[in-house]
Amino acid sequence: MPSDFTWAPAVGALLLGYLLGSIPFGLLLARGFGAGDLRSIGSGNIGATNVLRTGRKGLAAATLLLDCAKGWVAVVLAEWLFPGHGPIAAAAAFLGHCYPVWLRFRGGKGVATMMGVVLALHWPSALVFAAVWLALLATVRISSVAGMTACISAPVSAAWFGRFDLVLLLLGLAAVAMWKHRENLGRLLEGTEPRIGGRKGG
Repeated sequence: MPSDFTWAPAVGALLLGYLLGSIPFGLLLARGFGAGDLRSIGSGNIGATNVLRTGRKGLAAATLLLDCAKGWVAVVLAEWLFPGHGPIAAAAAFLGHCYPVWLRFRGGKGVATMMGVVLALHWPSALVFAAVWLALLATVRISSVAGMTACISAPVSAAWFGRFDLVLLLLGLAAVAMWKHRENLGRLLEGTEPRIGGRKGG
């Protein structure tokens, strides 16, 4: 391949990841099944937690799985089409979910999509991610606490398993996830963050 085009695989992985990541499954499912426009419900977020506030548990579960799957698919497909560029697709898919151009860059908070990309990049770290997430959901029952802690666990577990090549990437994704949860952090400090089943936050 001519040297002028050595950047092409990276750009391909970037575009592929972003386009897949930016699919707003929560918004599409809620509209398609008559649950309304998520942006005018609860927190206005397009993720599974806000879908749950519509009372449609099945749609919330589907949103969670699809948001996770799109991150996984983006990395796996990028590695197949553009070998060695999976991490670029991972970052792009996550950012696509958080900042989709179709929704004026107002997307979700990235927890499920981050789990999907971690699963594709290093499945042992994804197991830790899932365990932390589920354990805190079951005990603390505050979605934002579970999600943020799970995201933070990803770079920590990657380092623990010796995957130092992934640590900076996962630290960056965790930092973005924390930024997207900044309003939740404020409510946590005020003691007003709702538990699962509340009408606001998420």
